[in-house]
Order: sequence, then C-alpha cells, then structure tokens
Amino acid sequence: MRKFFCGCSNHGLKSSGTQSSEPGIVHSRRGFLAGGAALGASILLPSCASNMVSKAKPHRIDIHHHIVPPSYAAFLDSKGIRGTPKWSVQMSLDDMDKSGIATSVVALMQPGAFFKDITTDRRLAREANEYAAKMTKDHPGRFGSFATLPLMDTDGSLNEIAYAMDVLKADGIGLMTSYGTKYLGDKQFWPIWEELNRRKATIYVHPLLPECCRNPIPGLPPSAIEFATDTTRTIASMLFGGAANRFPNINWIWSHSGGTMPFLWSRFTRQEVDMKEEAKAVLPNGVLAEVKRFYYDTAQGHHEGAMQALRQLIPVSQIMLGSDYPYRDGMEVVQGLADRSFTAAERFAIDRGNALRIMPHLRTIS
Repeated sequence: MRKFFCGCSNHGLKSSGTQSSEPGIVHSRRGFLAGGAALGASILLPSCASNMVSKAKPHRIDIHHHIVPPSYAAFLDSKGIRGTPKWSVQMSLDDMDKSGIATSVVALMQPGAFFKDITTDRRLAREANEYAAKMTKDHPGRFGSFATLPLMDTDGSLNEIAYAMDVLKADGIGLMTSYGTKYLGDKQFWPIWEELNRRKATIYVHPLLPECCRNPIPGLPPSAIEFATDTTRTIASMLFGGAANRFPNINWIWSHSGGTMPFLWSRFTRQEVDMKEEAKAVLPNGVLAEVKRFYYDTAQGHHEGAMQALRQLIPVSQIMLGSDYPYRDGMEVVQGLADRSFTAAERFAIDRGNALRIMPHLRTIS
C-alpha cells in the first residue's frame, strides 16, 4: 500500500489491487480505479503536480519522444540543415525522471528517412532503428521504439519492417505526415499498409514542413501552423481515400491531439455528405466511426481548447500521453493534463493504460 501526499495540504490516496504479469495492467476494475487514483493523484491536486511527480514512482509512458542519433545529426549538418535540437540519451532519461515518465517510445526526429535518395534513405532508417534498439537494450524498461521506414521506397520499407519488427523487436512504426506531395492515404503506400495491417501494427505519425507551404507568413516559423495542419491533411487523405477503412488492424496515432482536425470537424462531415455514394464505398461505417478508432497524443495539444474539441469526438480510451521531448519538456504536458477535468482513472489510462492496450509487449518499468 502506498500513500501519496501533497506538500500543499495533508491529502492522501491509497492504492490497492493485484497486478498482472504485464506491467501496468490491473486485474480488477476496482484495482484499476484504485491504482489509477494513486498514480493520478496529481490530477486531483494540480497545484502540487510537480511535487507529486518527484515523490511518486515513474509510471507514465510517453509515445511522442524524439531522438537525434549522432550519425543523423552529423548527416543533417553535412547537408546544411540547421536547427537540430541538442539531445542525448542521458538528457532524455533526466527529463523522464523529472516528469514521472517510466518509458518513452522513441522515434527519429523529422524529416525521418526522407531525402529522396533510395540508398541514403535506407541507410538512415537502418542506422536510426539500430540506434533505438540499442537504447532499449542498454536501458531496460526505459525505452521502446517506433521504427523509421524509407517510405517512398516500397521494397526498402517492407525489408525494414521485417528487420525492425522481427529482429530488432521494435514496438511499432514511426512515420511523417507527408512525403513530398504524397500523403499517407495515397495508394502508393497501400502495399506497405497491407503488411502492417497483417501484423496489426501500431503506427505513430509526426508532422513536418509540407511540400506545399514552405513559408507562407514571413517572420513566422512554418511549424507554428503547418505542422498541425499537415496532420489534418494526412488524416483526411486516410479517411476520404479509403485507406482507414481498408486497413482496420493498424493502430494509427496522430500527434498533437489530431492537429486541427477536431476544429474542422463540420467540414469533414460535410465532405462525407457531398461524396454521396462514393462515401459509402470508402467510409461504409461513417467518418466518425473511423475517427473514433484512431489514437491521439497530447503533445502541445493538452490545453483546454484542444482537449475539449478532441473529447467531443473521441473517448478517453484513444488518448495517449506525448511530451514532444526535446522540443518540449515532459513536465509541460504533465502539468497541462493535470489542469484538465480528467478523473484519476481516465488520467491513468492516458498516462499508461491506453499505450499498453495497443502495445502489450512494450517492455516498461512499473
């Protein structure tokens, strides 16, 4: 039995329930709620969130955590690409410990393995995947990995899926929202989705600077608007191009609370109406049913407006904690979620339970 106390007042919560052999899974509903209440104590006491994190055992799973392998940083520098964030494995671990994050499922920073050269893209993907695999081996339970693919190269992607998932034991796949003018619903990628659908894989998707909109507003970084918008574009391509319905076994995770999709929802439903008979072919269950099957992380999307809009569409079971480290620190999202109106059980699901439900073999400390 563990008690959690906040230094601001003499509050305490008790934890009970028998743990299963899988870390973070509680056998009974009563045990789940009690465990969620204990681990989510900082939700009930948001003003003490930082203090609670320092006292509680790390339990959170971060599914939006970037890595910058040294060889990748050197490659970007050789191409004159600036703005690479400072990062190291130890920096990740230090921030995770401060934020109560037990495990981070890491993915290569944008633009991933997309430099329009087959040899280069294959090499970068392989190097990044082996680097992430070494992290998981060197720090048991602290890291999982979303493997990078040279997505514009179908054969190379299929080979890398087999190597990353069967040999390196990656927990899923990490992709970008767009590759040049191609969005993820494009039929060019369907042979790759076929294989990942067969494997019932989880795919985490991160935005990048799209081909269409390099710098439309002088003085404003394109990422300020275009990243969230590119997420919306690729979600739309998946829905209205038919890929979401065609590959139902893939668990798609969209960054930043779904980008601008929740705010544009009436336009999505209107598009479904305007497509008429075609909509029945590509969205036989309706656009809302597909959106509710997707998963969404909380990185830079944990403020009240984003959370309220997202929760109007999807249940809490589809929301996962994401930090966006090293672009943001973990405490930003921990505090942001503490300020939202989640119950302790809902917060435990977001922090940990939802990730383990779709990645049950993820090795994590508990």
